[in-house]
Order: sequence, then C-alpha cells, then structure tokens
Amino acid sequence: MTVPSSPPRRQGRRTGAKEVLERAVGTGSVPGAVFAAGLGRQLDDLVVAGDAQHLGGAVRPMGRDTLFDLASLTKVVATTPSILVLAGDRRLSLEDHLCAYVPEFEGDLREEVTIRHLLCHTSGLPAEVHFWEGAIGPGLARQSLRRTPLQSAPGARVMYSDVGYMLLGEVVEAVSGTTLDAAVAELVTAPLDMTSTCFNPKKQEWWRTAATEPGPDGVPIAGVVHDENARFFGGVMGHAGLFSTIDDLIRYIGAWLGGGSETSPLAGWRVEACRDQTEGLNGRRGLGWVLRGDALDFLPDNWPSTSVSHTGFTGTSIAFDPASEYWAVLLTNAVHFGRDRRRNRALRREVYSVCGPSAS
Repeated sequence: MTVPSSPPRRQGRRTGAKEVLERAVGTGSVPGAVFAAGLGRQLDDLVVAGDAQHLGGAVRPMGRDTLFDLASLTKVVATTPSILVLAGDRRLSLEDHLCAYVPEFEGDLREEVTIRHLLCHTSGLPAEVHFWEGAIGPGLARQSLRRTPLQSAPGARVMYSDVGYMLLGEVVEAVSGTTLDAAVAELVTAPLDMTSTCFNPKKQEWWRTAATEPGPDGVPIAGVVHDENARFFGGVMGHAGLFSTIDDLIRYIGAWLGGGSETSPLAGWRVEACRDQTEGLNGRRGLGWVLRGDALDFLPDNWPSTSVSHTGFTGTSIAFDPASEYWAVLLTNAVHFGRDRRRNRALRREVYSVCGPSAS
C-alpha cells in the first residue's frame, strides 16, 4: 500500500479529528498525537498535534515520522501476522498444541492449549504475570513463563492474556529458528515495506521516539519499551515491545484490506482472522483482533458490525472495517502523563466517533 505524502480532500466528509486532538493537547489530556484515517488505499485525514516529549527535559514536537511504543498493538502487528504467515506456509497449524513447540507447557490441561486458543485469548492463561518482579533473572523467569498454570479450561472462556502472546512469541521463534524480532522482520515488516518498524530502536533514533512514562529520576522513557515484562526480557516479546510510525501502520492495514495486493502475506487470512472465533463464549474475538461487541471493543456506534480493532496501553489504537475498507489509526503517548487511562479512553472514543464510516 503506497502512502500518499498528504491526504487529498474528499467531498462530503468532515472528520473533526484535528479539532478534537488539538483540544485534547491543549487541555492536557495527552502530550501529543498522530492520527490517520482513510478508505481503502485513500488517505483522507492526517493530523499531527502536540509533543513527542513534554516532561523531563527539552520539549520535542510530534512529527509524522515519530516512532511510537505500540504496547499491545505488538500482538496484532507483529505476533499474530507472524503466526498466520507461518501457518499459511504450512510450517505450523492453528490446531497444533502449544506443547509441541514449548515442551515444558504440559500437565493440568495445558497440553490441550492450541495455537488458535492463544490467538483468540481462550487458552485459560491469566491476563498477566509480573515476571519482572522478584529476585530471579530472565532465564529462570522464562522457565516460569513456560509453566504458567491455567485459570480455566482451554476454550471455556475469553480472557485477554499477555501471557498467551508471550508464549506465541516463543512459538514464532521455535518454528522460524530465529529470534522473534528477526522473524517479524522477515515475515511481516520487510514484505510490507514497514521500514521504520522494529523492536529496540537504535539509540541514535531516540529523538524521534515518543516519550512514555517518566522514571523515578524524572527522566521519561524514550526508545525503550514501557511494558515492564517486555523490558525485563530484553525488549522483544510477543505481547509488547514493537515500535512503529503512522505510515508503517497505514501500510500494515493495507495488507488486511481486499483492495490491497493479493501478494500480501496476509491475503489468505483476511476473512478468517476477522471472523468470530469465540461464538457462544463471553467475548467476541477474531484471530488476534477485537470484534464488535467484545468487552474491549472501544468503537462507537457509527462503526459497522464488521469492524475490528485493538488498543495499546501507551495510548495507541487501530481499527478497520473489512467490508467498507474504512480504517483509522490513533497514536498517542498518553502514558507520558501517567497511567490513568480514563482521559485517553474518552479521547479515543471521541476521535473514532467523528472519523467513523458514517460520520459526516
């Protein structure tokens, strides 16, 4: 998907996203934001507002090329597509059991957990475990990860799980025979020309990285993953750690749209990944994606029932509707102002309301 240098004007649509985001920056809801929305290959709106860093040093303005810590968008931008590409190449099956790739993960029903369960958050694994806490190092903590007990039977309920995606990252490594960051580059970002997307940005690129939360010394984190577990394990994990820009995410969404190239590594998964995989359970999940009606579905009513989405703790979000091919991406560094997510949730809902497919 070729990203236009600037969005052309479309007749009959006024998003209001610029006004909403500039007001949010002015009132201190978020330090800054980069937003884009479009239809198919068309870029309709692009907004850059506020600061990439506001606290703890020199103020740095936000830019179109700002690198954002995607937080949990890592799940759907790195880990999910890597698994799907490997499955499309018949190097694994979604019905394979996790223990085939992580032998330590067995006993007490764990041998029943499949790759599909992990993608749909129905594995029974807990939402999170603070592996970074305590005296043990990453090596022993990784052994603990591989033996994490289940909280419910596999396939019985939807429970959003960072732990499940941490283990999916291990599957990618086991099947690809390389590290997760190298596998994501080979399977996803290089084929889609996502040239700025990476784990652990180079130190010389800190200046274009949106700052996240200030540390105890008052210096904000920039260019280092905010998530404690991902940082503890070296910055490369299946649930968090990926950094990207607005233009790279526009290219990524293009791989999920029918108007995109059929040579896309994700072309064969467009329908299945966005289909309800958890019918009859307590949530509505696709393969990685949040569907309309799920507890974590943040989209307002003007987005169609066929839309899918995902969010990240740092203040990032992404949504698209496979039917209409409308899409939007909102990247903020909200956590730079603290971990109270209520203001960012309200902002996210307002932005997606004024930019949705039926907005006018």
